[in-house]
Amino acid sequence: MLDGDLELGGLGELNEKRRGRRKGTERSGRTGLKQALSPWLLWHLGNWDSLWGGEESWKSWRVLEGGDIGAERGGLGVGQGSLGGLLGMGAAARLSAPRALVLWAALGAAAHIGPAPDPEDWWSYKDNLHGNFVPGPPFWGLVNAAWSLCAVGKRQSPVDVELKRVLYDPFLPPLRLSTGGEKLRGTLYNTGRHVSFLPAPRPVVNVSGGPLLYSHRLSELRLLFGARDGAGSEHQINHQGFSAEVQLIHFNQELYGNFSAASRGPNGLAILSLFVNVAGSSNPFLSRLLNRDTITRISYKNDAYFLQDLSLELLFPESFGFITYQGSLSTPPCSETVTWILIDRALNITSLQMHSLRLLSQNPPSQIFQSLSGNGRPLQPLAHRALRGNRDPRHPERRCRGPNYRLHGMVQSAPPLPLGLVRFYVSFLGVSMWFSPIPLPASVWSSLLSSPFFSLSLRVHVVQSTSRP
Repeated sequence: MLDGDLELGGLGELNEKRRGRRKGTERSGRTGLKQALSPWLLWHLGNWDSLWGGEESWKSWRVLEGGDIGAERGGLGVGQGSLGGLLGMGAAARLSAPRALVLWAALGAAAHIGPAPDPEDWWSYKDNLHGNFVPGPPFWGLVNAAWSLCAVGKRQSPVDVELKRVLYDPFLPPLRLSTGGEKLRGTLYNTGRHVSFLPAPRPVVNVSGGPLLYSHRLSELRLLFGARDGAGSEHQINHQGFSAEVQLIHFNQELYGNFSAASRGPNGLAILSLFVNVAGSSNPFLSRLLNRDTITRISYKNDAYFLQDLSLELLFPESFGFITYQGSLSTPPCSETVTWILIDRALNITSLQMHSLRLLSQNPPSQIFQSLSGNGRPLQPLAHRALRGNRDPRHPERRCRGPNYRLHGMVQSAPPLPLGLVRFYVSFLGVSMWFSPIPLPASVWSSLLSSPFFSLSLRVHVVQSTSRP
Protein backbone atom coordinates (compact mmCIF):
# COMPACT_ATOMS: atom_id res chain seq x y z
CA MET A 1 0.00 0.00 0.00
CA LEU A 2 2.84 2.27 0.83
CA ASP A 3 4.44 1.59 -2.53
CA GLY A 4 1.12 2.15 -4.20
CA ASP A 5 0.62 5.41 -2.38
CA LEU A 6 4.08 6.52 -3.41
CA GLU A 7 3.36 5.53 -6.99
CA LEU A 8 0.12 7.44 -7.00
CA GLY A 9 1.81 10.40 -5.34
CA GLY A 10 4.56 10.40 -7.97
CA LEU A 11 1.96 10.24 -10.73
CA GLY A 12 0.12 13.17 -9.16
CA GLU A 13 3.29 15.26 -9.08
CA LEU A 14 3.99 14.36 -12.70
CA ASN A 15 0.49 15.42 -13.71
CA GLU A 16 0.91 18.70 -11.85
CA LYS A 17 4.18 19.36 -13.71
CA ARG A 18 2.52 18.53 -17.03
CA ARG A 19 -0.34 20.90 -16.25
CA GLY A 20 2.18 23.60 -15.34
CA ARG A 21 4.05 23.11 -18.61
CA ARG A 22 0.76 23.15 -20.54
CA LYS A 23 -0.28 26.43 -18.90
CA GLY A 24 3.07 27.98 -19.73
CA THR A 25 2.85 26.82 -23.34
CA GLU A 26 -0.72 28.06 -23.58
CA ARG A 27 0.35 31.49 -22.33
CA SER A 28 3.23 31.60 -24.81
CA GLY A 29 0.88 30.54 -27.59
CA ARG A 30 -1.55 33.31 -26.75
CA THR A 31 1.32 35.82 -26.56
CA GLY A 32 2.59 34.67 -29.96
CA LEU A 33 -0.83 35.17 -31.47
CA LYS A 34 -1.10 38.62 -29.96
CA GLN A 35 2.25 39.58 -31.47
CA ALA A 36 1.36 38.07 -34.83
CA LEU A 37 -1.70 40.21 -35.31
CA SER A 38 -1.09 43.80 -36.39
CA PRO A 39 -1.58 46.77 -34.03
CA TRP A 40 -4.71 47.98 -35.80
CA LEU A 41 -6.42 44.68 -34.97
CA LEU A 42 -5.35 44.86 -31.33
CA TRP A 43 -6.81 48.33 -31.09
CA HIS A 44 -10.01 47.35 -32.86
CA LEU A 45 -10.70 44.22 -30.89
CA GLY A 46 -9.91 45.79 -27.52
CA ASN A 47 -9.37 43.64 -24.43
CA TRP A 48 -7.98 40.20 -25.17
CA ASP A 49 -9.46 38.51 -22.12
CA SER A 50 -12.94 39.56 -23.23
CA LEU A 51 -12.07 38.53 -26.78
CA TRP A 52 -11.19 34.98 -25.81
CA GLY A 53 -13.84 34.71 -23.07
CA GLY A 54 -11.28 34.62 -20.24
CA GLU A 55 -8.63 32.13 -19.15
CA GLU A 56 -10.98 29.17 -19.12
CA SER A 57 -12.03 29.77 -22.69
CA TRP A 58 -8.41 29.74 -23.83
CA LYS A 59 -7.92 26.28 -22.31
CA SER A 60 -10.05 24.76 -25.05
CA TRP A 61 -7.22 25.58 -27.42
CA ARG A 62 -4.12 23.47 -27.59
CA VAL A 63 -0.65 24.46 -28.68
CA LEU A 64 1.02 22.11 -31.12
CA GLU A 65 4.70 21.27 -31.02
CA GLY A 66 6.80 23.84 -32.83
CA GLY A 67 4.63 26.75 -31.75
CA ASP A 68 1.79 26.20 -34.23
CA ILE A 69 -1.66 27.05 -32.96
CA GLY A 70 -4.52 24.64 -33.50
CA ALA A 71 -7.95 23.65 -32.20
CA GLU A 72 -9.77 20.43 -31.56
CA ARG A 73 -10.52 20.03 -35.25
CA GLY A 74 -8.93 21.12 -38.50
CA GLY A 75 -9.63 24.39 -40.21
CA LEU A 76 -7.92 27.35 -41.84
CA GLY A 77 -4.19 27.03 -42.53
CA VAL A 78 -2.01 30.05 -41.72
CA GLY A 79 1.67 29.82 -42.61
CA GLN A 80 3.06 26.55 -41.25
CA GLY A 81 0.39 26.08 -38.57
CA SER A 82 -3.36 25.75 -38.57
CA LEU A 83 -6.15 27.55 -36.75
CA GLY A 84 -9.12 25.22 -36.76
CA GLY A 85 -12.76 25.48 -35.88
CA LEU A 86 -12.44 29.27 -35.71
CA LEU A 87 -16.13 30.03 -35.86
CA GLY A 88 -17.49 26.80 -34.46
CA MET A 89 -15.15 25.26 -31.87
CA GLY A 90 -13.59 26.15 -28.55
CA ALA A 91 -12.97 29.76 -27.58
CA ALA A 92 -13.85 31.13 -31.00
CA ALA A 93 -17.43 30.01 -30.49
CA ARG A 94 -17.65 32.54 -27.65
CA LEU A 95 -16.46 35.50 -29.77
CA SER A 96 -18.98 38.21 -30.50
CA ALA A 97 -20.01 38.25 -34.15
CA PRO A 98 -18.27 41.55 -35.10
CA ARG A 99 -15.00 40.55 -33.44
CA ALA A 100 -15.10 37.08 -34.94
CA LEU A 101 -15.58 38.54 -38.39
CA VAL A 102 -12.68 40.99 -37.95
CA LEU A 103 -10.42 38.23 -36.65
CA TRP A 104 -11.46 35.88 -39.45
CA ALA A 105 -10.76 38.57 -42.06
CA ALA A 106 -7.37 39.39 -40.58
CA LEU A 107 -6.22 35.79 -40.38
CA GLY A 108 -7.58 35.04 -43.82
CA ALA A 109 -5.63 37.97 -45.21
CA ALA A 110 -2.50 36.88 -43.34
CA ALA A 111 -2.73 33.51 -45.09
CA HIS A 112 -2.04 35.04 -48.49
CA ILE A 113 -0.54 38.49 -47.93
CA GLY A 114 2.97 37.12 -47.60
CA PRO A 115 5.86 39.15 -46.16
CA ALA A 116 4.95 42.12 -43.96
CA PRO A 117 5.11 45.48 -45.78
CA ASP A 118 7.61 48.18 -44.97
CA PRO A 119 6.14 50.03 -41.95
CA GLU A 120 7.16 53.38 -43.44
CA ASP A 121 5.12 52.64 -46.56
CA TRP A 122 2.14 50.91 -44.96
CA TRP A 123 -0.56 53.57 -45.26
CA SER A 124 -3.22 54.64 -47.68
CA TYR A 125 -6.13 57.02 -48.11
CA LYS A 126 -8.48 54.04 -48.26
CA ASP A 127 -8.64 51.19 -45.72
CA ASN A 128 -8.86 48.47 -48.34
CA LEU A 129 -6.62 48.03 -51.37
CA HIS A 130 -7.36 45.13 -53.76
CA GLY A 131 -8.70 42.99 -50.92
CA ASN A 132 -5.96 43.69 -48.35
CA PHE A 133 -6.29 45.92 -45.31
CA VAL A 134 -4.01 48.96 -45.46
CA PRO A 135 -4.34 51.61 -42.71
CA GLY A 136 -6.39 54.61 -43.81
CA PRO A 137 -6.32 58.03 -42.12
CA PRO A 138 -8.13 56.94 -38.92
CA PHE A 139 -5.43 54.30 -38.30
CA TRP A 140 -2.26 56.22 -39.27
CA GLY A 141 -1.43 57.17 -35.71
CA LEU A 142 -2.03 53.65 -34.39
CA VAL A 143 0.08 51.41 -36.61
CA ASN A 144 3.43 53.17 -36.21
CA ALA A 145 4.76 54.89 -33.09
CA ALA A 146 6.61 57.39 -35.27
CA TRP A 147 3.26 58.52 -36.67
CA SER A 148 1.57 59.15 -33.32
CA LEU A 149 1.00 62.83 -34.14
CA CYS A 150 -1.51 61.72 -36.78
CA ALA A 151 -3.75 60.64 -33.88
CA VAL A 152 -2.87 62.98 -31.01
CA GLY A 153 -1.41 66.09 -32.67
CA LYS A 154 -3.02 69.46 -31.94
CA ARG A 155 -1.84 71.32 -35.07
CA GLN A 156 -2.84 68.94 -37.81
CA SER A 157 -3.66 69.65 -41.46
CA PRO A 158 -5.70 70.12 -43.60
CA VAL A 159 -8.29 72.51 -42.14
CA ASP A 160 -11.44 74.34 -43.14
CA VAL A 161 -10.62 78.05 -43.40
CA GLU A 162 -13.47 80.28 -42.27
CA LEU A 163 -12.78 83.73 -43.69
CA LYS A 164 -14.39 85.44 -40.71
CA ARG A 165 -11.57 84.05 -38.56
CA VAL A 166 -8.78 85.35 -40.79
CA LEU A 167 -6.76 88.19 -39.21
CA TYR A 168 -5.68 90.87 -41.63
CA ASP A 169 -1.91 91.46 -41.41
CA PRO A 170 -0.96 94.47 -43.55
CA PHE A 171 2.74 93.88 -42.92
CA LEU A 172 2.96 90.47 -44.59
CA PRO A 173 5.47 90.96 -47.43
CA PRO A 174 4.83 89.52 -50.89
CA LEU A 175 5.92 86.00 -51.80
CA ARG A 176 9.21 85.72 -53.69
CA LEU A 177 10.19 82.92 -56.06
CA SER A 178 13.65 82.24 -57.44
CA THR A 179 14.57 79.75 -60.15
CA GLY A 180 17.99 81.23 -60.93
CA GLY A 181 16.68 82.46 -64.26
CA GLU A 182 16.44 78.88 -65.60
CA LYS A 183 13.61 76.67 -66.75
CA LEU A 184 12.44 73.93 -64.44
CA ARG A 185 12.92 70.25 -65.25
CA GLY A 186 12.19 67.05 -63.41
CA THR A 187 10.23 63.79 -63.25
CA LEU A 188 6.46 63.43 -63.26
CA TYR A 189 5.69 60.36 -61.19
CA ASN A 190 2.66 58.22 -60.29
CA THR A 191 3.41 57.26 -56.70
CA GLY A 192 0.25 55.20 -56.26
CA ARG A 193 -1.07 57.94 -53.98
CA HIS A 194 -0.42 61.20 -55.83
CA VAL A 195 0.66 62.70 -59.10
CA SER A 196 4.05 64.01 -58.04
CA PHE A 197 6.56 66.22 -59.83
CA LEU A 198 10.10 65.86 -58.45
CA PRO A 199 12.36 68.71 -59.62
CA ALA A 200 15.89 68.01 -60.76
CA PRO A 201 18.74 69.13 -58.43
CA ARG A 202 19.40 72.06 -60.76
CA PRO A 203 18.09 74.67 -60.97
CA VAL A 204 17.33 75.19 -57.29
CA VAL A 205 13.87 76.66 -56.78
CA ASN A 206 13.48 78.79 -53.65
CA VAL A 207 10.55 80.60 -52.10
CA SER A 208 10.63 83.27 -49.40
CA GLY A 209 8.62 86.23 -48.19
CA GLY A 210 5.08 86.16 -46.88
CA PRO A 211 5.11 84.56 -43.42
CA LEU A 212 8.41 82.76 -44.09
CA LEU A 213 11.43 83.86 -42.07
CA TYR A 214 13.86 81.78 -44.13
CA SER A 215 14.39 80.72 -47.71
CA HIS A 216 12.79 77.35 -48.53
CA ARG A 217 13.78 75.01 -51.32
CA LEU A 218 11.23 73.22 -53.51
CA SER A 219 11.25 69.47 -52.88
CA GLU A 220 8.06 68.24 -54.57
CA LEU A 221 4.96 69.39 -56.41
CA ARG A 222 1.98 67.22 -55.51
CA LEU A 223 -1.45 67.04 -57.12
CA LEU A 224 -4.53 65.87 -55.22
CA PHE A 225 -7.99 65.53 -56.78
CA GLY A 226 -11.41 64.03 -56.24
CA ALA A 227 -13.75 61.65 -58.00
CA ARG A 228 -16.21 64.46 -58.74
CA ASP A 229 -15.99 68.16 -59.43
CA GLY A 230 -16.05 70.45 -56.42
CA ALA A 231 -14.63 67.83 -54.06
CA GLY A 232 -11.01 66.75 -54.07
CA SER A 233 -8.97 69.46 -52.38
CA GLU A 234 -7.68 68.79 -48.88
CA HIS A 235 -8.32 72.30 -47.59
CA GLN A 236 -11.67 74.03 -47.76
CA ILE A 237 -12.65 77.69 -47.75
CA ASN A 238 -15.86 78.47 -45.85
CA HIS A 239 -16.83 74.76 -45.93
CA GLN A 240 -16.43 74.64 -49.71
CA GLY A 241 -14.00 72.31 -51.44
CA PHE A 242 -12.39 72.48 -54.86
CA SER A 243 -11.91 69.91 -57.60
CA ALA A 244 -8.17 69.61 -56.95
CA GLU A 245 -5.31 71.07 -54.97
CA VAL A 246 -1.71 71.65 -56.04
CA GLN A 247 0.81 71.59 -53.19
CA LEU A 248 4.36 72.88 -53.56
CA ILE A 249 6.34 71.32 -50.73
CA HIS A 250 9.52 73.10 -49.58
CA PHE A 251 12.09 72.60 -46.83
CA ASN A 252 14.10 75.20 -44.94
CA GLN A 253 17.50 75.13 -46.65
CA GLU A 254 19.03 77.68 -44.29
CA LEU A 255 18.61 75.55 -41.16
CA TYR A 256 18.52 71.99 -42.52
CA GLY A 257 20.42 69.97 -45.07
CA ASN A 258 17.52 67.93 -46.46
CA PHE A 259 13.77 67.40 -46.30
CA SER A 260 13.92 64.59 -43.75
CA ALA A 261 15.83 66.67 -41.21
CA ALA A 262 13.63 69.70 -41.82
CA SER A 263 10.44 67.70 -41.25
CA ARG A 264 11.59 66.98 -37.68
CA GLY A 265 12.67 70.49 -36.72
CA PRO A 266 10.96 73.82 -36.02
CA ASN A 267 10.38 76.14 -38.98
CA GLY A 268 11.30 73.17 -41.14
CA LEU A 269 8.74 73.04 -43.94
CA ALA A 270 6.60 75.36 -46.05
CA ILE A 271 3.78 74.27 -48.36
CA LEU A 272 2.19 76.58 -50.91
CA SER A 273 -1.26 75.37 -51.82
CA LEU A 274 -3.22 76.39 -54.92
CA PHE A 275 -6.82 75.35 -55.50
CA VAL A 276 -8.07 74.11 -58.87
CA ASN A 277 -11.52 74.33 -60.48
CA VAL A 278 -12.85 72.72 -63.65
CA ALA A 279 -13.56 75.30 -66.37
CA GLY A 280 -13.26 75.88 -70.09
CA SER A 281 -9.65 77.10 -69.94
CA SER A 282 -6.53 75.72 -68.32
CA ASN A 283 -3.55 77.06 -66.42
CA PRO A 284 -0.52 76.99 -68.78
CA PHE A 285 1.77 75.23 -66.32
CA LEU A 286 -0.78 72.53 -65.49
CA SER A 287 -1.47 72.09 -69.20
CA ARG A 288 2.12 70.95 -69.67
CA LEU A 289 1.68 68.36 -66.92
CA LEU A 290 -1.79 67.17 -67.94
CA ASN A 291 -1.72 67.09 -71.73
CA ARG A 292 -2.53 63.74 -73.32
CA ASP A 293 1.03 62.90 -74.35
CA THR A 294 2.29 63.39 -70.80
CA ILE A 295 -0.47 62.07 -68.58
CA THR A 296 -0.77 58.77 -70.46
CA ARG A 297 2.89 58.03 -69.61
CA ILE A 298 2.06 57.70 -65.89
CA SER A 299 -1.12 55.61 -66.08
CA TYR A 300 -0.01 53.11 -63.42
CA LYS A 301 1.81 53.09 -60.11
CA ASN A 302 5.57 53.72 -60.39
CA ASP A 303 5.28 55.07 -63.95
CA ALA A 304 7.49 58.13 -64.51
CA TYR A 305 8.12 60.63 -67.29
CA PHE A 306 10.81 63.29 -67.56
CA LEU A 307 9.76 66.87 -68.33
CA GLN A 308 11.81 69.97 -69.02
CA ASP A 309 11.50 73.64 -70.04
CA LEU A 310 8.82 74.35 -67.43
CA SER A 311 8.15 77.88 -66.16
CA LEU A 312 6.98 77.58 -62.57
CA GLU A 313 5.97 81.25 -62.52
CA LEU A 314 3.11 80.37 -64.88
CA LEU A 315 1.51 78.25 -62.17
CA PHE A 316 0.63 81.31 -60.07
CA PRO A 317 -2.20 83.75 -60.84
CA GLU A 318 -1.22 87.20 -62.01
CA SER A 319 -2.44 88.68 -58.73
CA PHE A 320 -3.57 86.95 -55.57
CA GLY A 321 -3.80 87.10 -51.82
CA PHE A 322 -2.89 84.37 -49.39
CA ILE A 323 -3.86 82.94 -46.01
CA THR A 324 -1.29 81.33 -43.73
CA TYR A 325 -1.39 79.16 -40.62
CA GLN A 326 0.83 76.71 -38.71
CA GLY A 327 0.03 73.07 -39.37
CA SER A 328 1.41 69.66 -40.25
CA LEU A 329 2.15 67.33 -43.10
CA SER A 330 -1.10 65.81 -44.35
CA THR A 331 0.60 62.42 -44.79
CA PRO A 332 2.43 60.25 -42.24
CA PRO A 333 4.31 61.07 -40.04
CA CYS A 334 2.09 64.19 -39.78
CA SER A 335 4.99 66.31 -38.47
CA GLU A 336 3.79 69.63 -37.05
CA THR A 337 6.55 71.72 -38.62
CA VAL A 338 4.72 73.18 -41.62
CA THR A 339 3.90 76.78 -42.48
CA TRP A 340 0.94 76.54 -44.85
CA ILE A 341 0.32 79.30 -47.40
CA LEU A 342 -3.04 79.01 -49.18
CA ILE A 343 -3.37 81.06 -52.36
CA ASP A 344 -6.87 82.53 -52.38
CA ARG A 345 -7.36 82.67 -56.15
CA ALA A 346 -8.14 79.33 -57.80
CA LEU A 347 -6.60 77.96 -61.00
CA ASN A 348 -8.48 76.26 -63.82
CA ILE A 349 -8.13 73.03 -65.77
CA THR A 350 -10.46 71.57 -68.37
CA SER A 351 -12.92 68.74 -67.76
CA LEU A 352 -10.92 66.54 -70.16
CA GLN A 353 -7.76 67.05 -68.11
CA MET A 354 -9.61 66.23 -64.91
CA HIS A 355 -11.04 63.10 -66.50
CA SER A 356 -7.51 62.06 -67.52
CA LEU A 357 -6.40 62.39 -63.90
CA ARG A 358 -9.23 60.17 -62.69
CA LEU A 359 -8.16 57.47 -65.15
CA LEU A 360 -4.80 57.11 -63.41
CA SER A 361 -4.49 53.92 -61.37
CA GLN A 362 -3.06 53.61 -57.88
CA ASN A 363 -2.02 50.04 -58.68
CA PRO A 364 0.44 48.43 -61.11
CA PRO A 365 -1.03 47.13 -64.40
CA SER A 366 -1.02 43.57 -63.06
CA GLN A 367 -3.59 44.46 -60.39
CA ILE A 368 -7.19 45.58 -60.55
CA PHE A 369 -7.78 49.21 -61.49
CA GLN A 370 -8.48 51.63 -58.65
CA SER A 371 -8.60 55.32 -59.44
CA LEU A 372 -6.01 57.62 -57.90
CA SER A 373 -8.79 60.08 -57.07
CA GLY A 374 -9.84 60.76 -53.49
CA ASN A 375 -6.23 61.08 -52.36
CA GLY A 376 -6.70 63.62 -49.60
CA ARG A 377 -6.73 63.47 -45.83
CA PRO A 378 -9.99 64.39 -44.03
CA LEU A 379 -10.26 67.81 -42.39
CA GLN A 380 -8.65 68.30 -38.98
CA PRO A 381 -9.76 70.65 -36.16
CA LEU A 382 -8.34 74.16 -36.41
CA ALA A 383 -8.79 74.66 -32.65
CA HIS A 384 -7.25 77.94 -31.49
CA ARG A 385 -4.70 78.39 -34.25
CA ALA A 386 -4.44 81.79 -35.87
CA LEU A 387 -5.26 82.40 -39.53
CA ARG A 388 -3.50 85.40 -41.07
CA GLY A 389 -4.01 86.92 -44.49
CA ASN A 390 -2.64 89.78 -46.56
CA ARG A 391 -6.16 90.77 -47.68
CA ASP A 392 -8.68 92.47 -45.42
CA PRO A 393 -11.63 90.06 -45.00
CA ARG A 394 -13.80 93.00 -43.98
CA HIS A 395 -13.58 94.30 -47.55
CA PRO A 396 -13.77 91.27 -49.83
CA GLU A 397 -14.88 93.45 -52.73
CA ARG A 398 -11.44 95.05 -52.96
CA ARG A 399 -9.36 93.52 -55.72
CA CYS A 400 -5.73 92.47 -55.31
CA ARG A 401 -3.81 95.43 -56.65
CA GLY A 402 -0.25 96.53 -56.15
CA PRO A 403 3.08 94.75 -55.74
CA ASN A 404 2.10 92.99 -52.51
CA TYR A 405 -0.37 90.83 -54.44
CA ARG A 406 2.03 89.58 -57.11
CA LEU A 407 4.68 86.89 -57.14
CA HIS A 408 8.10 88.53 -57.00
CA GLY A 409 11.38 87.27 -58.35
CA MET A 410 13.99 86.88 -55.65
CA VAL A 411 16.83 89.40 -55.94
CA GLN A 412 20.13 87.58 -56.10
CA SER A 413 22.37 90.48 -55.01
CA ALA A 414 20.72 93.58 -53.62
CA PRO A 415 22.41 97.01 -53.91
CA PRO A 416 23.19 98.95 -50.73
CA LEU A 417 20.06 100.37 -49.19
CA PRO A 418 19.82 104.14 -48.67
CA LEU A 419 19.35 105.77 -45.31
CA GLY A 420 15.73 105.49 -44.30
CA LEU A 421 13.31 104.55 -41.62
CA VAL A 422 13.73 100.85 -40.88
CA ARG A 423 10.73 98.87 -39.64
CA PHE A 424 11.09 95.72 -37.54
CA TYR A 425 8.87 92.74 -37.02
CA VAL A 426 9.90 90.98 -33.80
CA SER A 427 8.57 87.65 -32.63
CA PHE A 428 9.61 86.62 -29.12
CA LEU A 429 8.02 83.89 -26.99
CA GLY A 430 4.95 83.89 -29.19
CA VAL A 431 4.43 87.67 -28.99
CA SER A 432 4.78 89.58 -32.26
CA MET A 433 4.95 93.32 -32.83
CA TRP A 434 6.11 95.98 -35.27
CA PHE A 435 8.13 99.05 -34.28
CA SER A 436 10.20 101.77 -35.93
CA PRO A 437 13.42 102.79 -34.15
CA ILE A 438 15.95 105.46 -35.07
CA PRO A 439 16.79 105.88 -38.75
CA LEU A 440 19.78 103.83 -39.84
CA PRO A 441 20.62 101.99 -43.04
CA ALA A 442 18.88 98.63 -43.13
CA SER A 443 22.20 96.93 -43.80
CA VAL A 444 23.57 98.31 -40.51
CA TRP A 445 20.59 97.06 -38.55
CA SER A 446 20.91 93.65 -40.20
CA SER A 447 24.53 93.41 -39.07
CA LEU A 448 23.73 94.51 -35.53
CA LEU A 449 20.87 92.07 -35.18
CA SER A 450 22.80 89.08 -36.51
CA SER A 451 24.46 88.57 -33.13
CA PRO A 452 24.07 85.17 -31.40
CA PHE A 453 21.59 86.61 -28.92
CA PHE A 454 19.17 87.73 -31.58
CA SER A 455 19.63 84.62 -33.70
CA LEU A 456 18.77 82.40 -30.74
CA SER A 457 16.05 84.38 -28.98
CA LEU A 458 14.53 86.70 -31.58
CA ARG A 459 13.76 86.50 -35.24
CA VAL A 460 13.69 89.98 -36.78
CA HIS A 461 12.48 91.08 -40.21
CA VAL A 462 14.18 94.23 -41.46
CA VAL A 463 12.10 96.04 -44.09
CA GLN A 464 13.18 99.21 -45.82
CA SER A 465 10.44 101.79 -45.52
CA THR A 466 9.27 103.72 -48.55
CA SER A 467 9.08 106.93 -46.53
CA ARG A 468 11.88 109.10 -45.17
CA PRO A 469 12.17 110.14 -41.51
